[in-house]
Amino acid sequence: MYRRSMSSRGGASGVIRLVIGLVVAVFALISYFSSQEFNPVTGETQYLSMTPDQEISLGLQSAPTLIQEFGGEYPDAEVQEAIDQIGWSLVQNSIARDTPWQFEFTVLNDAQTVNAFALPGGQVFITVALLSELDTEDQVAGVLAHEIVHVLARHSAQQIAQNDLSNGIIGAVAVASGDASTTQTAAMIGQLINMGYGRDDEIQSDRIGICLMLDTGYDPVGMAEVMAVLAEASGGGGQPEFFSTHPNPENRIEQIYDAIENAETFCPS
Repeated sequence: MYRRSMSSRGGASGVIRLVIGLVVAVFALISYFSSQEFNPVTGETQYLSMTPDQEISLGLQSAPTLIQEFGGEYPDAEVQEAIDQIGWSLVQNSIARDTPWQFEFTVLNDAQTVNAFALPGGQVFITVALLSELDTEDQVAGVLAHEIVHVLARHSAQQIAQNDLSNGIIGAVAVASGDASTTQTAAMIGQLINMGYGRDDEIQSDRIGICLMLDTGYDPVGMAEVMAVLAEASGGGGQPEFFSTHPNPENRIEQIYDAIENAETFCPS
């Protein structure tokens, strides 16, 4: 009798876990798929969990910590002014002008990390290490245009929404199965899905960034030249493309030249 009772309780507990897990998964899916919003810059419908004001607030709150992490602001005012002029030229002479984002361009005093990135809402950063590798204003414009598009395309907000969905499903699996190994497998799948979106975001930022450069009068070939610089900086090494959120620079160069040749077909008139 006692063993039967314990077995019955275990079965009931499993059913309860399954029901709760299903509820968590359904809630995550409904929250994600009910957050559709059309982005006129990309011409795509996105799933977003943040409003523009929330993105701007998040970027402004995150910027000081990030600046400190990368050695603070670069102390040369002339260099900063030159970056400001290039960045604002790209914003004011392109589709970025009529958007709500609060753009700000900051040179980071990091002489080791060759990188540039953008926070949600309009905070754009470039390290002095990357600047030192660039030879022309067109190349600098290529970097900034790419990062501006990450903001315009709301890639960070889109990634946050995807992560929320992944975390919801992972939580549902954990509740329903009670199996740590199953949960770890689900987490890995979720990460791979999100990394795939990241690679698409990079290609999209290259393509639309070319439009910004053309609108502003910069030579978009400069963006391809930046990719060559990044390829050289990596020493030809790095992770396989499939497991990286950024496509290999060598592969991007070919796609950039293809986008330049076909810019008339996808750049806003």
